[in-house]
Amino acid sequence: MSSANGQGEEARGVPPEQLALIRESVREAKGPRAKPRTWRGAALAKERPVARVLVDKGVLHLDRYFDYAVPEELDADAQPGVRVRVRFGAGRHRVRDGRREGGGLIDGFLVERLAESDYSGPLAALAQVVSPEPVLSEELLGLARAVADRYAGSLADVLQLAVPPRNARAESQVSPAPLPAPEIPDVGSWGRYGRGDAFVRSLAAGGTPRAVWNALPGPEWADELARAVGATLASGRGALVVVPDGRAVHRVDAALTSLLGEGRHAVLTAEAGPEKRYRQWLAVRRGSVRAVVGTRAAMFAPVRDLGLVAIWDDGDDSHSELHAPQPHAREVLLLRAAHDKCAFLLGSWSCTVEAAQLVESGWAAPLVADRERVRTAAPLVRTVSDGDLARDEAARAARLPTLAWQVVREGLRIGPVLVQVPRRGYVPRMACAQCREPARCRHCAGPLEGQDAGGLRCGWCGRGEEAWHCPECGGFRLRAQVVGARRTAEELGRAFPAVPVRTSGREQVLDTVPGAPALVVSTPGAEPVAEGGYAAALLLDGWAMLGRPDLRAGEDALRRWIGAASLVRAQGAGGKVVVVAEPTLRPVQALVRWDPVGHAVRELGERAELGFPPVSRMAAVSGTPEALAGFLAAVELPGDAEVLGPVPLPVTEAGRPRRTGAPPVGERWERALIRVPPGSGAALASALKVAQAARMAHGGSEVVRVRIDPPDIG
Repeated sequence: MSSANGQGEEARGVPPEQLALIRESVREAKGPRAKPRTWRGAALAKERPVARVLVDKGVLHLDRYFDYAVPEELDADAQPGVRVRVRFGAGRHRVRDGRREGGGLIDGFLVERLAESDYSGPLAALAQVVSPEPVLSEELLGLARAVADRYAGSLADVLQLAVPPRNARAESQVSPAPLPAPEIPDVGSWGRYGRGDAFVRSLAAGGTPRAVWNALPGPEWADELARAVGATLASGRGALVVVPDGRAVHRVDAALTSLLGEGRHAVLTAEAGPEKRYRQWLAVRRGSVRAVVGTRAAMFAPVRDLGLVAIWDDGDDSHSELHAPQPHAREVLLLRAAHDKCAFLLGSWSCTVEAAQLVESGWAAPLVADRERVRTAAPLVRTVSDGDLARDEAARAARLPTLAWQVVREGLRIGPVLVQVPRRGYVPRMACAQCREPARCRHCAGPLEGQDAGGLRCGWCGRGEEAWHCPECGGFRLRAQVVGARRTAEELGRAFPAVPVRTSGREQVLDTVPGAPALVVSTPGAEPVAEGGYAAALLLDGWAMLGRPDLRAGEDALRRWIGAASLVRAQGAGGKVVVVAEPTLRPVQALVRWDPVGHAVRELGERAELGFPPVSRMAAVSGTPEALAGFLAAVELPGDAEVLGPVPLPVTEAGRPRRTGAPPVGERWERALIRVPPGSGAALASALKVAQAARMAHGGSEVVRVRIDPPDIG
């Protein structure tokens, strides 16, 4: 041992009694240890000696607060909102000197200080105040509780999404002083919309307008968002903008910097790294910055005096959180708008059914341009049907119609051409062989699947179908949906050998491409922005997206098509788009007319007739057949609840990518859908949460997954 511990060479001749005295005197001189401990015999705080703590245990049967004693030494730092460590799991019998002892150390948040506890037994003491920085405000706690209740989850799980992990170095740095409110910005391109200038003026005057904004094609959307944020800051309030990915964050960040200058907004993304992200988050919580732009994790950003919450492209899958309880950014921002009584803006080039419902219900007003301006800003859209492909010799040889070749050739003379290819992995289902209308169940409108025995079965409720006929054309013959192309980039490269071919997809996503002639092959959602816009776009294999076994297939296909077509130059500048899909289908017609709002309104009407989201509320419950049956038998559902299924889920194969929420590899699971009419959503979530908590409390070993408002119910 080293001499620093009193065991050096000089100490070897010292009698044992003196060594014991030396060790004891050293212990007494050290004072209280900073490490977590039981604080046995320590005096308690004179005022409010009880701390109510939320422990970081994301299990439903422990989704409540626990009381702890506050030692006098921790009194100053143990304030509401700070991170603490406590001992959790000690039994009643482990009591010594009036303190409960034992249990493992666990993190938590101090929620409030009380004069006395409603728990009659002895309390364990707070082990440690991790940091005196209050990170959990009363407003954030209320929002997290509302989200947990809506999605049948635990408060601890929501706070893991809302509060980033602590970084000591970032926490020790002083945040800059807040800048004064900026000048009211010009309305800019908001004047292109009927109520655009009135919306911006209302924000600048301190109003709380709520709008669903159908943006015109082109890159101006980022600047328009920045001007809405600038108007809100000019009123002395804060603003929050949530976008789907890092590329969109960079565009809005650049627009805000150009309009307002440096230091007025924070960027919250996972790409920034833990230290920078936590430093930015602290600057927002401390009030140094009043505006935030970020991806879905930013939906919980603790912006002070919140005046505006905005979300761009709410139909993007990235807005749906992957971790429990899997909230959607749009719904969280709607909760914030209601709780904080602030303005709300939902913007997109397309329009989701949920956005249409907000307008139809009168909760939000539409922000749209007149039809003449839409026609001026949008490119020319042309279609190629299956019949055209069958008669086209070029299409039979190379899977691309003659019209597409002509548009590509003409477009490459003046600029880059975008080619959108569906992602791999879409599962083909059945459709009418005559009109290509997807085949759906007569009982619940679910997608029909072909069986090995030759029959049909619903993928939602599991009922067999023996006498199917198409409700659109009356046909009786079925066909399998086509799947996406795999060699498009190679074929285009051979067809145009002198033109560079760039790809953007899962392996490498491009942000921008030059305005020089080139072929850009991209999967949906990964399309880069071209300088000056694309000269043309080719949307291939429309059936690969329209044939998805999902209620949102048409809406999602239209959103992806419009997202790609919005990057193309206007019709007056020669911009053209060719979509390879049956022209009579509703999503294709909506693209040709550039009418996503009309498509969403019609979809909403059909959902209302069928009783499907967002008109109704729905939950998906999945697990092994035995576990699922036991859960459904135990849960006390509302009287107006309807159970669809259960039906078997696809078995996850070893070595293949596993989707979020999919069964473990090799296990056979089933899923049931539970829906309730409007007004019973809270009762459904509460019933599922109570049943799941009871199952966990009684040691249920088999996993049962519950998800409220599943994005994919196909």
